[in-house]
Amino acid sequence: MFFGKSSSKPQSRIDCLIGTDTDIAGNVTFSGGLRVDGHVRGDIVQAGGKPSTVVLSEKARVEGEIRVSHVVINGTVKGPILGAEYVELQPKAVVHGDVEYRKIEIHLGAVLAGRLLHSAEARAENVVPFKPAVSE
Repeated sequence: MFFGKSSSKPQSRIDCLIGTDTDIAGNVTFSGGLRVDGHVRGDIVQAGGKPSTVVLSEKARVEGEIRVSHVVINGTVKGPILGAEYVELQPKAVVHGDVEYRKIEIHLGAVLAGRLLHSAEARAENVVPFKPAVSE
């Protein structure tokens, strides 16, 4: 996939905050932990492939792609989400777009208008090869 094979731990601290009254028109590239309470019209991407976590509060709105290792959503997203390791859709999450994940947690009340796509890399690790009972 796009972040390498190793499993990474989510960030337990917030390094950057996009506040409630903040409206960003443009892409956001970050490392570490990012919490969004405001409105972002652009992509949110982790920097340099380093494990990063983005948390969207119930007030947050994102119009663009989210591409990070760990993502927790309780707000609104209009665009695809690519969670290399973990995606959590909390009860007030509303997602209009496809969600690619390795591990996912969906709470009761979350809304998804899109497809759930299990990452190919994660699938390859868990597939048991099929061996026919009769060989030709």
